[in-house]
Amino acid sequence: MLDGPVIAEWLPVSVAALVLLLVAAGVAGWVDAVVGGGGLIQLPALVIGVPKDVATPFILGTNKLSSFFGTLSASWVYLRRIRVQLVLLAPLVAGAYAGSTVGAALSRFVPREVLTPIVLVAVVAVALYTLFKPKMGLEHAPRHDSRAAVAWRAGAIGLLVGFYDGILGPGTGSFFVILIVGVLGYGFLQASVNAKIANLTTNLAALAVYGVHGEIILALGLAMAVMNITGGFIGAHMATRRGSGFVRIVFLVTLSILIVKLAWDTVAQFAG
Repeated sequence: MLDGPVIAEWLPVSVAALVLLLVAAGVAGWVDAVVGGGGLIQLPALVIGVPKDVATPFILGTNKLSSFFGTLSASWVYLRRIRVQLVLLAPLVAGAYAGSTVGAALSRFVPREVLTPIVLVAVVAVALYTLFKPKMGLEHAPRHDSRAAVAWRAGAIGLLVGFYDGILGPGTGSFFVILIVGVLGYGFLQASVNAKIANLTTNLAALAVYGVHGEIILALGLAMAVMNITGGFIGAHMATRRGSGFVRIVFLVTLSILIVKLAWDTVAQFAG
């Protein structure tokens, strides 16, 4: 925790920590809106800023509250500017919700130390694949004309990434984006719209669980939500104005941060 007395019982952080968390929430909202992965910024900030005697579920619940509203604002901007296809979106969202539910239920039985190295290899592969295919995702060119083909592939993507979000989580939005681009042939910008709404679904599912158990620091979560909404609004406007090329660059930067984090976690767990 950052040094200093806490502000109040209902806002158990110091003034310095609150400033850090508000800035982190704004930056996370921007990143999340463009390509996903804002949790890589916001969650570590919460771990640093909140007192150590606050239970982990409260940190996770507060993070989900802020992220949910930021993703909601970004989704609204995208939906007003970019057309989505229900034949893709409906099965994607249904699969994401089901996968997230199953993943969350199994998360207590699967050690993170087993999953982290596997995810690290997957993220490195995705980054290299994107880097060496510079034209991938720059044009919106759907590969499948059959509605059934689109629907079952979208459902499978939702189920797979939703399961990952429930069982581990970091970089969920980025995985949604790359699979929609790589499997369905969507442009990065169009993929981001669908990824936002799918990620909104997984956030809502998790938020419901934390909310039912009262595991949210409400005042802090709402304050961070305001900044997350602001960052998300700005990020979504920038993405829709600048197009898929801009989203691709942010995507690669976000993957680089994710690789560093997962590599650090992997080294730490084996060193320990």
